Amino acid sequence: MVQPYKKGPDYIDPHWLAKAAGRRCFNLDFFTMEHDEIVTLFNKHSTGADIAIIEGNKGLYDGLDIEGSNSNAALAHLLDTPVVLVLDARGMTRGIAPLILGYQAFDQNINIKGVILNKLGGYRHEDKLRKVIEHYTDVTVIGAVHHSPELDIEERHLGLVPSHEDRACERKIDSLRAAVLEQVDLDALLSLADVPDADFRPPVAQQPINLKPDVDIGIVENAAFGFYYPDDLDAFAAAGARLVRIDNISDSSLPQLDGLFIGGGFPETHMEPLERNQAFRQQLAEAIDRGLPVYAECGGLMYLARSIEWKNAKHEMVGAIPADIIMEKKPQGRGYVQLRETPDQVWPPSDAPIIAAHEFHYSRFINLPKDARFAFQVLRGTGIDGKHDGLIHKNVLACYSHQRNTRNYNWVERFVAFARQFKQTSRKI
Repeated sequence: MVQPYKKGPDYIDPHWLAKAAGRRCFNLDFFTMEHDEIVTLFNKHSTGADIAIIEGNKGLYDGLDIEGSNSNAALAHLLDTPVVLVLDARGMTRGIAPLILGYQAFDQNINIKGVILNKLGGYRHEDKLRKVIEHYTDVTVIGAVHHSPELDIEERHLGLVPSHEDRACERKIDSLRAAVLEQVDLDALLSLADVPDADFRPPVAQQPINLKPDVDIGIVENAAFGFYYPDDLDAFAAAGARLVRIDNISDSSLPQLDGLFIGGGFPETHMEPLERNQAFRQQLAEAIDRGLPVYAECGGLMYLARSIEWKNAKHEMVGAIPADIIMEKKPQGRGYVQLRETPDQVWPPSDAPIIAAHEFHYSRFINLPKDARFAFQVLRGTGIDGKHDGLIHKNVLACYSHQRNTRNYNWVERFVAFARQFKQTSRKI
């Protein structure tokens, strides 16, 4: 049994990893998490697995600063895990040796145990690379995957097409599985990761689970909206909330709720079906007008606007936010962000002086009211207008930034408390 992890902020790759492994994939991120939080999360979810695999982001030594304090190498060092390099070897022969030797020499504290060669031109190419690596290095070649169009996963403006949108995802995963079984020495891989079971310790303290939820929080999940961190969703139960799954494409009505969470996704690629469900959009707009607490991130923010315009097409959305969305060809906000709360924040107060989050969006607002109120001042990043994020409208907080529920910023508990307060002071929507 494989327990997958993804290093850094990402929603799409974890979808594919979870689908392939049959277990939820969790993110390990230096920017939003403390070191001991990363270790605790890793140990907690690795318990019971035969092997834990962490997919890195970017290169082994790439990071925010010159010391590489948040790099894949830093994560391998923190968790004391061996490293397997996956190298795109197209067009390479003897040059593969100095590349591997350079990775080894750059930081001798990093335990590079093996290499998987990817996108090879055929068996002749593979044979040359194996001989070069064996002659010049002490690194084990544990796999050589040949290039095949069947193994390609479609990409678009935010990266890979999410697995829940790709109708052929099961077939693609089966093709990838077959290629790995044939071209990667899994026994060698497992031997490299031979870590004592004692290293997978359960956390010292876990968040208590409220077994009697007292608020109902809706969560929109379908092909258009699927950007949710699994540990954030777990935190709703710990905060005393019951998550109610909602599909704003096919559901004809909005259920009774105390709050609503609309995460990120790709509403722009589903504009027509979202617009066609007029009954749901109208009910949601009316619920918001009556004060329903809503937290919306990125794609959720776009859905709450009056309209979305993309590729010369424009479709109506909920209209709760009095502004419009236009999609651009280049990213309008990308990377890590830092936020500071403003007095206009409607949720219960937070002790966090600085909020660490991330953003990645090609859309921007137009026709935004001049008197718009915001929950956050942007210290790093773009947000909605370069200076602010977290648009406030009645009891709606809508932002481009994706927040992560952590020890330093427990946004889930605050939002659930806000929904509980609404339930206690207002009739149920």
